Amino acid sequence: SGKGTQAKMLARDFDLVHISVGDIFRWHVQNRTKLGTKVQRYMKEGRLVPDEMVSDVVKERLDIHDWRHGFVLDGFPRNALQAEFFLENYDIDAVIAIELPEEAAIARMQSRRLCSKCGLDYNLIQLRPKVLDVCDNCGGRLVQRPDDTPEAIRRRLQDYREKTQPILDLLCEKEMIVAVDGTPPPDLVQAEMRRRLGLQAAPVLPASNSLNLINQDDFSCEEQARLHRGSADYAVDALGIPRV
Repeated sequence: SGKGTQAKMLARDFDLVHISVGDIFRWHVQNRTKLGTKVQRYMKEGRLVPDEMVSDVVKERLDIHDWRHGFVLDGFPRNALQAEFFLENYDIDAVIAIELPEEAAIARMQSRRLCSKCGLDYNLIQLRPKVLDVCDNCGGRLVQRPDDTPEAIRRRLQDYREKTQPILDLLCEKEMIVAVDGTPPPDLVQAEMRRRLGLQAAPVLPASNSLNLINQDDFSCEEQARLHRGSADYAVDALGIPRV
């Protein structure tokens, strides 16, 4: 199950704001803003958006302060510079690493579809529309993302190995990583995620408006290091859940 699906489930049940970097960029592309024009060029080439541009967008979004109990940040940080920016500016409770064999990750990305009208996400493997290529929500045409071609996916995975994997080691040393297997159905992935975070089955928000999400007794840094370094065939999506 992907990070976007899991982030939405956490946000829905725990009164958190879901902030998706990818959704922000796609909104700019669909609305043909100046930023969207730049992002579209990177997407077509299968490249990641530059660190500085991503950090600026995230900072601008977080500066709105439109959350009460916290937020789930989806798709950030992806490399060392972004991680340094995030750790220096925000008090983080946990980073969730959703592990998926690389072959499964490629298959899922190639089966992703996006509504050209309302932007709703679909996946032809796990979340199919009722009518092929037609959005259930608005009737818009479903299209493949321009950055989900085989060539673009391979480039992104290479960027991941070179840039993202090292920051997981850093976060592990700080005992922030919660790793879960992303291959089961979404509901099972969510249940395991909440178990490792120490969240109750029925969400109860703390009076202090501060989420303490890590159950430190449930995992060790050594266990996470073994999970992350034991196989080169894993792609990991990370979610940061900051305190407020």
